[in-house]
Amino acid sequence: MNKQGGQRQGKSKAPKKDKAFGARKTQPKKKAAPKKAADSNEIRLNKYVANSGICSRRDADVHIATGLVTVNGKVVTEMGYKVKLEDEVRYDGARINPEKKAYVLLNKPKGFATTTSDQKGKTVMDLVANATRSRIKPIGRLGRNSTGLLLFTNDEKVVARFTNSKKGVERLFHLELDKNLKLEDLKKIREGFRVEGKQVTVEEIDYVDNKKNEIGIKIKNTGNSILHTIFDYFKYELVRIDCVQIAHLTKKDIPRGNWKILTEQEVNNLKMM
Repeated sequence: MNKQGGQRQGKSKAPKKDKAFGARKTQPKKKAAPKKAADSNEIRLNKYVANSGICSRRDADVHIATGLVTVNGKVVTEMGYKVKLEDEVRYDGARINPEKKAYVLLNKPKGFATTTSDQKGKTVMDLVANATRSRIKPIGRLGRNSTGLLLFTNDEKVVARFTNSKKGVERLFHLELDKNLKLEDLKKIREGFRVEGKQVTVEEIDYVDNKKNEIGIKIKNTGNSILHTIFDYFKYELVRIDCVQIAHLTKKDIPRGNWKILTEQEVNNLKMM
C-alpha cells in the first residue's frame, strides 16, 4: 500500500499555477467606449410636458401612459421617450411648448424681410436675436421696405388670437400715397367694397393731419397685402407703409431698429382682448 502510494506520489505532477497569478498573460482590458454625448436639443417627454406648465413630471408620466400626449401626430406612451424642441407635441389635442413664454415688440426699419429663413438676406430675426433665448417668431408680416411695429412670441394662444379670422387684433398704419386720396374713394373704402368677388373691409380710415396723401387706416389682417389690394384697386401707389400701433401697443420709446420686452401688464392686456 505504502509502495504503491509512494509511486503514485512520485509520479504526481507539479501543481498548476493559478491563472490569476500570471500562468497566462493577462489580456489588457479594453477601454470602455466613450459615452455618447447627450443631444442638447433633446428632452424627455415627461419633462417637456411638465415644463409647459400642464402638470408635474410625475403626473406627466400618467398622462403619457394613458395616451393623452402625441408627438408629430403620433401617440407616444413609452416612458423615457425623448423629443426635440422643434417637434410638435400636443397634450389632449392642444399644442404645448416647454420654453419660457416671451413677447418682444420690434420697431422694424426698412430693408429687413419678415421671415425666419436665413436664406432671405437681412431678416427681422437678426434684429431680435439677443432679445430672448426662447424661439420666438413674428406674428404677421411687414414687407421688406415697410416699417413699424412687429410682435414676436412663442405663445401659441396669443398667435391664435391674432390670426383668428373673426376677431383678430387691430393694427393701425400710417400710409403715404403717390397722390391725394379722393374723398369719394375714402368713403368707398370706409364702407367696404368687393374685389374679385371677395369683400374688403377696414376698421377705420381717415386723412392724417388733413394731408390728403397721408392716410391712417386700421385693419385686423395679420399681413399688409390687404393694403396693396385696397389702393391698387383705386389706382393709388403706396409710397410708405408704417405700422404705428398694434392693439394698445405703440412705438413710444422704441427707436427704429430697436425692440423691447413687453411688460406683464401689456401681456395681460393682449391675452384679455
